[in-house]
Amino acid sequence: MQDRFNHSITLLPTPLADALIPMLNQHFAGHLNAQQLATLTSASKMSEAEVLLALLPIAAALAKPPISEFYVGAIAKGKSGDIYMGANIELPGEALFHSVHAEQSAISHAWLSGESQIVDIIVNASPCGHCRQFMNELVEGSKICIHLPAQESHPLAYYLPYAFGPKDLNVTSPLMAKQYTEFALDSADPMIIEGLEHVGLSYAPYTQSFAAVVLETHDGATYCGRYAENAAFNPSMLPMQMALSNLTRHNREFSDISRAVLIESSQGKISLVGATMDALHTVAAIELEHIVIEPV
Repeated sequence: MQDRFNHSITLLPTPLADALIPMLNQHFAGHLNAQQLATLTSASKMSEAEVLLALLPIAAALAKPPISEFYVGAIAKGKSGDIYMGANIELPGEALFHSVHAEQSAISHAWLSGESQIVDIIVNASPCGHCRQFMNELVEGSKICIHLPAQESHPLAYYLPYAFGPKDLNVTSPLMAKQYTEFALDSADPMIIEGLEHVGLSYAPYTQSFAAVVLETHDGATYCGRYAENAAFNPSMLPMQMALSNLTRHNREFSDISRAVLIESSQGKISLVGATMDALHTVAAIELEHIVIEPV
């Protein structure tokens, strides 16, 4: 079991903890498939809803909140039945808007893993307005069921009545809907090829500023993030923040980063290079590689 779970595992009922410990191996990065979830439910003799709430301390152990010191864990359950953990991340010395909220972390985890819809969000603190708006951007977002400890579960529409969302700006394919934008780039660099795929999968209906970030660590591992825009603009999730969340979930340190690449469309109404450089220079003493590409 990874050391970062040493405390949180003690907060779980013993039968659940005993069944979970073998899953928290060195490769664990917050994802449990539907079969693993069923195993935990059976072994613990708890309902699935009870298990998901009980797992929140494990999700919160993924957090890096040096500013607030407030650890938030979230779990997104996909339509597939798999669950994806996420946690809040704060960048010391940098503007607060660079922070990643736990719900964003969990949802982006699911999106990067190929999920097409979120059906449940489990979180250890009531979602803030920022996160409610972020969730409202998703496929069937208003129907996502929000589960909180010691409270009744309600759909997002209960927490965000009279919501403003993609349809108000004539966007008919929301975040996580199947869509791909093709771009042209001649490169044999595996890291850039990987990034190009994520640019195509990014979500930028309001600015057309499709973008992705790829971070490489000293051992050659890569961690990607895609741009995810929001109808309310400010809750948009930048690709660097998504990549940092991805890296953190995999139990890597910011100091492990040896290379960073931002790839973005030449046809976007905005550029993410400034915000990306700001975040990068807070966590790593390396220069950002910036590549601008053309849509096909």
